[in-house]
Amino acid sequence: MTNKTVYLNGHYVPLDEAKISVMDRGFLFGDGVYEVIPCYLGHLFHFQAHVDRLTASLAGIGMVNPYSTQQWLEIFKPLIDNSENQYIYLQITRGVAPKRDHAFPDNIQPTIFAMCNNIMPFAGLETGVKAITLEDSRWKFCNIKAIALLAHLLLRQEAVEQDCAEAILIKDGVVTEGAASNVFALIDGVLVTPLKDNRILAGITRDVILELAEKNNIPCREDNISASELKTATEIWVTSSTREIIPVVELDGNPVADGKVGTVWHTMNTIFQAYKQSLL
Repeated sequence: MTNKTVYLNGHYVPLDEAKISVMDRGFLFGDGVYEVIPCYLGHLFHFQAHVDRLTASLAGIGMVNPYSTQQWLEIFKPLIDNSENQYIYLQITRGVAPKRDHAFPDNIQPTIFAMCNNIMPFAGLETGVKAITLEDSRWKFCNIKAIALLAHLLLRQEAVEQDCAEAILIKDGVVTEGAASNVFALIDGVLVTPLKDNRILAGITRDVILELAEKNNIPCREDNISASELKTATEIWVTSSTREIIPVVELDGNPVADGKVGTVWHTMNTIFQAYKQSLL
């Protein structure tokens, strides 16, 4: 709906009336960060963890978080429909500068934009999806949730053009993450996900899965996954805030194991859905 309410720089306005300056550094340079926060029936999922990641992303580009967790909550409340499963999209840029200059300008206010959209059910959840592997061509600081996503878009589009739901990225022979997701692989009975470093954006859903796996006696670890290990994995998942846990049943045109959704995915998805309900 074009008339839904969004938040922009301290005001709640209809979406089609929300405007920013063409001199905004987010528009000119991609100079900003963003955050995506699931909201199930009015309950923000692991809200503090999302705020902490936002703070870290801002610090990574030389900015400070302008609000406390409670202040962010008050900003988001008017956007949320408590009867729906939704997600908050929050974007913060360095702001509007007097001229186009690569150097950071002094004494400008950040541009802050937030909106809330419904989470649409993902069609491939029960049947699994296809994925391809691609060389990770992105920049050095993937741990920053930056709004400059062109490299991600090009990689994801290549997957789409090959009738795949995601591109799983490889750098120096090692799996990093998906173009818009984290990656898990079941290798020799152990659920493995790449290490947290500057090569990946550490997802909140990723961290929750690891916690739930440990609590439910599912062997798991954070470790490097080689490209060859990925190709022989028993199960492969891609995870994100809005799609949650998606099983990959075909990789680079070849079936993953028997080409069907695996038993560990069914177990973890059941655990994850029950955990979500326990938070409501």
